[in-house]
This record gives sequence, structure tokens and C-alpha cells, in this order.
Amino acid sequence: MTAALHALYSTALTGLLVLYGPVAMWRRLARGVPLHLRERLGFYRTGPVGQPAAWIHSVSVGETLAAVPLVDALRQRYPGLPIVLTTVTATGARIAVTRLGGAVTHRFFPLDLPGPVARAIRANRPRFAIVMETELWPNLLRALALRRIPVMIANGRLSDRSFRRYSRVRGLMRGLFSAVSVFGMRSAEDSRRIIALGADPGRVFVTGDIKHDSSRDDGAPAVDWRPLLEIPGDAPVWIAGSTHQGEEDIVLAAHERARPSHPELVLILAPRHPERADDVLRLARARGHPVVRRSRLPGRGGATIVLDTVGELARLYQVADVVFVGGSLVAAGGHNVIEPALRRKPVLFGPHATNFRESTELLLNSGGGSLVASAGELEAMLLRLLSDRTLRSAMGEAAYTAVAPRQGALLETLRLVEQYLIR
Repeated sequence: MTAALHALYSTALTGLLVLYGPVAMWRRLARGVPLHLRERLGFYRTGPVGQPAAWIHSVSVGETLAAVPLVDALRQRYPGLPIVLTTVTATGARIAVTRLGGAVTHRFFPLDLPGPVARAIRANRPRFAIVMETELWPNLLRALALRRIPVMIANGRLSDRSFRRYSRVRGLMRGLFSAVSVFGMRSAEDSRRIIALGADPGRVFVTGDIKHDSSRDDGAPAVDWRPLLEIPGDAPVWIAGSTHQGEEDIVLAAHERARPSHPELVLILAPRHPERADDVLRLARARGHPVVRRSRLPGRGGATIVLDTVGELARLYQVADVVFVGGSLVAAGGHNVIEPALRRKPVLFGPHATNFRESTELLLNSGGGSLVASAGELEAMLLRLLSDRTLRSAMGEAAYTAVAPRQGALLETLRLVEQYLIR
């Protein structure tokens, strides 16, 4: 992008922020959603890091969870290298603090305007920058390039929607990509798409999905979830993870259909955005479900548990007999199906898991996953799996066998870091 285009972009972004200001203020006053305005403007309460750092940016929960093993690996290989981790969302920040603690300096990502970006660079003092997935911020990339700071796109992906949107401005994307030193893409299709948009093929590599590696529980303290969640005896459990608005009704209806033949059945319902927990609780109560928040357990159990905490879902999958992964019965692109597969669980998902096409095809082809295209199909498959222990076990083993060999993306990503970023 030329200087004139950057100026035009900055002006347009400023206008959008002015228009969004009243909405943000209403969310702050009515719902208590923090603005973190000081840090978003690049004014951090703590001063610059002591020496040049690795700056890792992850938008929210999923990207931050994928960044955790990368942070651990960088600390092991480069013990004297400070690491700054920025997020956009407060839930991503909670994951960073909970999982990484003092291992990183967490800060909120600056608004992509010249002033906030320049202040953030001065404060973070990046030796190099790693952007998780495909966050393309023109002013940030331009500022890093002008300072000769190498940038990597790690665990990169381009959804159908993003690819269509970026294709409309293909000429601009080529200039933007010139600021990126190396692209580590999840799949061959993601690699093809980024090259089609203008990335230099010589700097595009297929690393695989770090989430295949980050989904393991290696080194995590063992948790006996059943007593913690007050799940009685051998009661069957199914989990609906990362659900979106419109899916919870379908899930609760399926639970109601299954309960007569499985009266002790427990549902753990995990909305993708924990701030929606109140809405989901109201919905469950309106349908007559004995429901409880996860944060209130142990203490008062219920046959339906709404997960209102951050960072527990992946490890909770180990207690499930059946898992449905949301964002897939509505057009939200789906969510991570690898996490339950690595825990040897049969995985159900809807027809809209387009952001995880390679993973879902892997599970379908192996017999470890099942596509449920409607509420009726979800109910039927849930009942079938709950009634057939042999089928559950076979699907779970098939899911694990399909995804386990795909681990290794972290090592490929580290190889690119050493080759392109470490100077």
C-alpha cells in the first residue's frame, strides 16, 4: 500500500471508530464491558520492555490457546528473550494471564492508527513479531517494515469469507504482504489462497495447525472433573462446545429428547462467548432445565451445566461421552474439532464448519466424526451414540488415530522462526 492509501485507510478507520464510540460507551455503562482505551491508544502503564522482545499477537481465546505452546517453546529455546503477548479481547487476556502468568508481558493490541501503533512499538520493542492466524493490520505492518522488524503470520488461515473479501482488493493485498517475512499456513488450501492474493510463493509454507499440538494436556495438572462438576456415578455426559445463538435451543431440545431413555444424562453447554452465559441460563430455565453455572460448582449441581469460565472447555472434553462442536449448525464457520478428537471422543458437527474444513473432512473420512445437518439429525445421532458404547469407543479411537499423526506444526513453526525472524 502506498502512503496515500495508508492515509486514506487511517482516515476511514478513524471515522468508523468515531461512529462506534457511542456503542462502546453504551456497552461499558450498560454491560460493564471494559474499553481498555488507554492501552488501545498505545499508552501502557508499564514502560518499555528491558531488551528487544518477541511480540506475539493473538486476537481472542482460540488464537491465544494456540499461542501458549509457541510461547513455551520460545522460552525454552531462547531463555533470555522477553515475550510480549497482545490480545484484542478481555477473554483472550484472561487466557494469557491464566496459562502464561509472568512468562509474558500481556498488553492490549493498539488501534491500527499511526500514533497508537508507533507508541506500542516503542513500548514493546519487538525484535520480531508473530501474528497468530491472519490478522492483517496495514498501519502496524507498514510501521514494522519501515523499522526493518521481521513479521511472521503463524498458523495462518483464510476462511471462505475472508478470501472472497480480500480477493476484491487483490492489488492492495500484494503490497500489504510485502511487509510479511514469512507465512506459516495451516493447510495446502490456505497456502494456495494466500499466494493467489499476492503473497510471494517462496515465503509461504504449510506448517499444519498448531492447535493439533496445543490441544494436548501434556504437563497440565490432572483434574477429576466428575466430583468437581457434581456429576453422579457413571452418569453419561455430553458436551455442546463453542455454541452460538440459535444453536442452544437445538442442543437443549436434543437433550430433552434423550433424557427419557437416559434419565441421568448430563449436558455441559459451553457458549462460544462466555458473556452470553446469562442468556443461555435464561433459555435453559425457560425450557424447564435444572441448570447451574460452572462457576458455582461444586456446591449446587444440575443436569445442565452452563460453562461460564474461560480456558476449561478443551480439558473438560475428557469427561464427555459425546461431543458436539458448535458454530456449525449456524453459519459461523465452526470451531476446533481437534480438541475432542485428541481426547478420543466421537465428534458431531453441523454443515457450516467451513473454517475447519480440513479437520472435519479428516474426521469424516476416518469415521471419527459425524455431520449432523439438522436438529433432527443431532438428536438421532446423540441417541444412537448414547445407546451404543461400542460405537462410541470405535468413533473415539478413529478420531484420535486420524488427528494424532498431524501433530508437529509447532516444530515447523519454530523452524521458520529461526530461519526468517532470528537475526
